[in-house]
Amino acid sequence: MNWYNLHTPEHVDTPALLVYPDRIRHNIEVLKDMIDDINRLRPHVKTHKTKEITQLQLDAGIRKFKCATIAEAEMLGECGAPDVLLAYPLHGAKLQRFVTLVQHFPQTRFSAIVDHTDAVKKLSAIAVQNEIQIDVFIDLNIGMGRTGILPDDAFELYRLSSEIAGLNAQGFHAYDGHVREIDIAERKNICDRNYAPIARLIERLLDEGFTKPRVVIGGSPSFPIYAQYPEVECSPGTFVLWDKGYADTLPEQNFLPAAVLMTHVVSLPSENTICVDLGYKAIASENPLENRVFFLNAPHLKPVSHSEEHLVLKAGVNHRFQVGDVLYALPIHICPTVALYDKLLVVVEGKVVDEWEVVARRR
Repeated sequence: MNWYNLHTPEHVDTPALLVYPDRIRHNIEVLKDMIDDINRLRPHVKTHKTKEITQLQLDAGIRKFKCATIAEAEMLGECGAPDVLLAYPLHGAKLQRFVTLVQHFPQTRFSAIVDHTDAVKKLSAIAVQNEIQIDVFIDLNIGMGRTGILPDDAFELYRLSSEIAGLNAQGFHAYDGHVREIDIAERKNICDRNYAPIARLIERLLDEGFTKPRVVIGGSPSFPIYAQYPEVECSPGTFVLWDKGYADTLPEQNFLPAAVLMTHVVSLPSENTICVDLGYKAIASENPLENRVFFLNAPHLKPVSHSEEHLVLKAGVNHRFQVGDVLYALPIHICPTVALYDKLLVVVEGKVVDEWEVVARRR
């Protein structure tokens, strides 16, 4: 039997997202083996959003985490994670929600990112108002063009964050999700170029008498490169469940797929097509139609159309599929796929043995 098959699939309603804890543990150990110091790991929890997978990482000795939402930060606080970086700009109501987290989970050291003087001043004001100190990292734009200040412009913002009341400047955060070259040598060249202005910025700060700042950098594609840098903290996230997209584009990383979509054939609309219950609501659909899903037990199937509840697939003339057939599939992008599910079905030796709530999908 294939590693992903269920013994009694007829007992599972679909679409369903299955997870395999033995493979998750394997992936955590592979991650640890790729770096010289486990304290340099700060995995992102957006991929899984669950307390149980967080606990598996805590059990493995990982103590630092990164997240993107207040709900994810709250989940980490409830798990007793010692060190949590909320890597998303805080504004409006999120400022008070973040302060509430800091106050409610004193055993967790929360930190935030800032990339503008207004953000620094607002965070400072609410920290002073609540008589707390907030650790901050300056968010750097190293090519993603999404959030962050350019490294060459970040010196004065770091100075302000170091001097203003209520804040403790910790260092810099940088994300490079745009770096996706398959060739790891080319990926390394790009990462080295992206890091160069950060290195210059750090040298300038040291020359001015500042304590050496910390650096939190990268995601899954750049992790093998920054793992070889001294001291920087690395933030891969997808490794824990992996997906078909990264399996194809990051061949040097030996993680195993640990999450599988289970779906049923619900209709045979024509002689050469089938329809399964894997609609927009069941799988991430930001990629082009042909690059959303890969069927493990039917790799020849090709998507024809996609809607909220339906995925129509070209199966070929004289195919043998019947209504009710079970298909197992890998999402191309696992992170937003997990966010579509309230629960993950835990599979051990072909049996569903538990359910893990995707607790942090709720904002």
